Amino acid sequence: MGDLIGQATQLAGNAVRVGWYTGVNWLAAREGSRHATAAPFRPSRPVPSQRELLDDLGELMRRDAELVRDRFAPADGAAPAAGLFDHLSRLAAMLRDVPDAVGRRETRNASTVASFADLSEVPEYFRKDFHFQKGGYLAEDSARLYDVQVETLFYGSAAAMRRAALRPIGEFLRGRDQRRSSLLDIACGTGRLLRDIRLVYPALRLTGLDLSPSYLSEAHRHLGGLRPATLLAANAEAIPLDDASQDIVTCVFLFHELPPEVRRTVAREMARVLKPGGLLVLVDSLQMGDRPGWDGLLEAFPHRFHEPYFRHYAIDDLDALLSEAGLAAAATSTAFLAKIMVRRKNTQ
Repeated sequence: MGDLIGQATQLAGNAVRVGWYTGVNWLAAREGSRHATAAPFRPSRPVPSQRELLDDLGELMRRDAELVRDRFAPADGAAPAAGLFDHLSRLAAMLRDVPDAVGRRETRNASTVASFADLSEVPEYFRKDFHFQKGGYLAEDSARLYDVQVETLFYGSAAAMRRAALRPIGEFLRGRDQRRSSLLDIACGTGRLLRDIRLVYPALRLTGLDLSPSYLSEAHRHLGGLRPATLLAANAEAIPLDDASQDIVTCVFLFHELPPEVRRTVAREMARVLKPGGLLVLVDSLQMGDRPGWDGLLEAFPHRFHEPYFRHYAIDDLDALLSEAGLAAAATSTAFLAKIMVRRKNTQ
């Protein structure tokens, strides 16, 4: 029998989470509108109704609770990372930055990262203020605020969309000795997925890779008190791991922030480090046509946030890209605003 108590607890926690971040989103939007001078972008493609969004968000949260029931996810996955005071402190800092963020968006200023970090060791495409975050992905404050920013943007659904990767991972590991299995999380960011995986699979050999030392520091904090994972500050274009060394590779919300040619390089690298028959779980944004009535949201996203490679991502042929890298299709699904692509490395 599954963990029915955990399922109920997670479902209740998810309801609180959505309500909380819906309120924070309203506060942030109100503060932003006080400082905005430009008219908001109006997409030409269709957008879902509020009822459709809420229904789909509810379905995402129901499926997230089922992950706990089926023991693929920990029941604390929707909890704040480090207590209520820490959470409120981060929210307050995010709200204080809203006026400046509006100014950066309206002036299209995406270059503050140069003031926060030495850029000589990172590729050109990474030297940008993604989402108009001050300091891009390299500043300590950016890493500290990232989780509350994305949860606010997506009404508390970011963790559940990310956790959609856990079911294919769990199904792949069923019956395997986790002590002899290895997983690499590419662009691990603040380490939230690594933490969820570690809580379910305490003996699994885990590696997280990210270009940002600041985000890796947050990942180290989130993994505190658990069996350590190996955290690598490295570029996914040249993963510093041996060929066929990983049973599983995960990659969450990275591809839409890569130039087209870099996406292909990273796909080849993911295939290189996977063992034959190994599992890739790629979670990223919906693409145009995945849910046609939602295409207006994808059209608006790069206008409202600094996402220089999103327009191409939204029409890129990811099936062909992964197939050419030697990663065969196993399953594709959607989870609210996310797309989950499950692939297996060819055995020959």
